[in-house]
Amino acid sequence: MGRGRRSVLAAAVTVVCAVTLLGASGTAFASAGPDREPTSPGTKPPASPSPSSTPSSTPSPSVTVPPDKDLEAVRTKLDQLYHDASVATDAYNAAEERAEQQSAQVTDLSRKIVEQQRKLDELKDRAGAAARAQYRTGGLPPQAQLLLSNDPQQFLDGAGRLLEGERATSGLLQDMTHTQQDLEQYASDAADRLRKLEDNRKAKATAKKRIQQRIKEAEQLQATLEKRQRERLAQLERQAAQQAQAAWLDTGILKEISGGATEADKKAVAYATAQIGKPYEWGAEGPGTYDCSGLTSQAWAAAGHPVPRTSQEQWKQLKHVSVKDMRPGDLIIYFGDASHVAMYVGEGRIVHAPRPGRTVTLAGAGTMPILGVVRPDAD
Repeated sequence: MGRGRRSVLAAAVTVVCAVTLLGASGTAFASAGPDREPTSPGTKPPASPSPSSTPSSTPSPSVTVPPDKDLEAVRTKLDQLYHDASVATDAYNAAEERAEQQSAQVTDLSRKIVEQQRKLDELKDRAGAAARAQYRTGGLPPQAQLLLSNDPQQFLDGAGRLLEGERATSGLLQDMTHTQQDLEQYASDAADRLRKLEDNRKAKATAKKRIQQRIKEAEQLQATLEKRQRERLAQLERQAAQQAQAAWLDTGILKEISGGATEADKKAVAYATAQIGKPYEWGAEGPGTYDCSGLTSQAWAAAGHPVPRTSQEQWKQLKHVSVKDMRPGDLIIYFGDASHVAMYVGEGRIVHAPRPGRTVTLAGAGTMPILGVVRPDAD
């Protein structure tokens, strides 16, 4: 177990122990809250059992909902774990994409190596045939045979053929040299691609392990919760999402957003919204499950505008537009490390694949920290 994982587990255990002493833990992911119907902000936690309903006059701490600040601490821890899993998912997807490209390059180079080897073999056969022909003439070079001729016309004809033969021999040797050089270069390139392919396979394995670790830690943390604690924590999650969206809308941003969707935008939005209700799965690109960038990349592929596979590359490579200029179909990139992406669908809402345990859903565009907006069909 690595040092980073031990520190995360230690922090998780500390939080869980502290919360458990109060009879609580929690689970949530603020950015994914809007996929559930909101509970009224005035809803109070369920009351503890009366003393007469239990053998002891002291209520059991396991059914007492702890103070919100303690559940918020657990929710923050869960957010960190799922965010770390999201970052690792982006690394996994990037390594997988590079590995696929390099695998295709290795296949192409292998084909070229086979073709060049066949060409080199043919050239060697031709050179061998020339050598055998010379042997059949007694081993005399063409120049000596020409000088020994007693026929003037034969001498002249032979001189012409000699020049042609020398040119052919020179061309044959040059072809053999170039073919050999190309073959060596292709072999070197293939070896380099194979090394990179292996490096990316190792990167994928490392990222996969990290994803699985973080999800497992989050699930273990959530498993410590009582039903009432989970319900209360889910309510806090919805409230946090609602507050973030309200704060974003209070800036008056919707009055500034007026961009109209293109035909490609409409196709991308139609594809993405048709996936609502399908489960999140890290590394998935459909058709049954998706991660965040798997959803957006497939939606735009369906619209005829392929985009990079990961949210970080979508942020790097696609054209940036201001939030006030965004239109349905644009991609909103979230968090400072560009670890999450969603598609804007209009009226201040997005469609996205939130995180493990959730489904593709509609949410408020302002429920997570916006890094920026990119446009897949800017050209």
